[in-house]
Amino acid sequence: MNVLLFNGSPRKRGNTEILLNAVAEGVRQAGGSVEVIRLCDLEINPCISCGSCNKTGKCVQKDDMMALYDKIDAARRMVIGSPIYFYGVTAQAKAFIDRTQALWCRKYLLKEKGGWPAGADRKGFFVSVAATKGSKIFEGAVLTAKYTYDAVDMDYGGELLVKGVDKRGEMSQALDDLQKAEAFGRRLLG
Repeated sequence: MNVLLFNGSPRKRGNTEILLNAVAEGVRQAGGSVEVIRLCDLEINPCISCGSCNKTGKCVQKDDMMALYDKIDAARRMVIGSPIYFYGVTAQAKAFIDRTQALWCRKYLLKEKGGWPAGADRKGFFVSVAATKGSKIFEGAVLTAKYTYDAVDMDYGGELLVKGVDKRGEMSQALDDLQKAEAFGRRLLG
């Protein structure tokens, strides 16, 4: 099974990327394959709230998001990874998430299942790193992830959340968390 990993961090070789790499390693250990998509490398415009997708289930904007719709439709497992910025996901992750509005319209307004496999066991997951240790640091981002997966007709499969990791590359020293990430990756296929 192929797992789509969307990296919403703008920082190359940062803590989110390190954590997602460990998740990817766990997927591979379980016999799966991984496609990592770094959202920062793509041109994904924000939603312009034009309402066209309400009628068609398709976005009118012509950018790199167009290719991602087919990937989302075909996926049985998907992971969105993002560091926490002001108790939410990054701007890059949010632009991607907002553009799934077209799929929400297709599902709820047009009552079409679209391209996703009928009856498939589709699950979406959230992976995140936060610098601070606040008790509610992940709440907004997790809620956003849950609604995103509902929009694309996936059950929410859970999250992997790591607090207190701030400096670039510090995640590579958090060996217990990296082992948890590999185990998380292995469980994604189940």
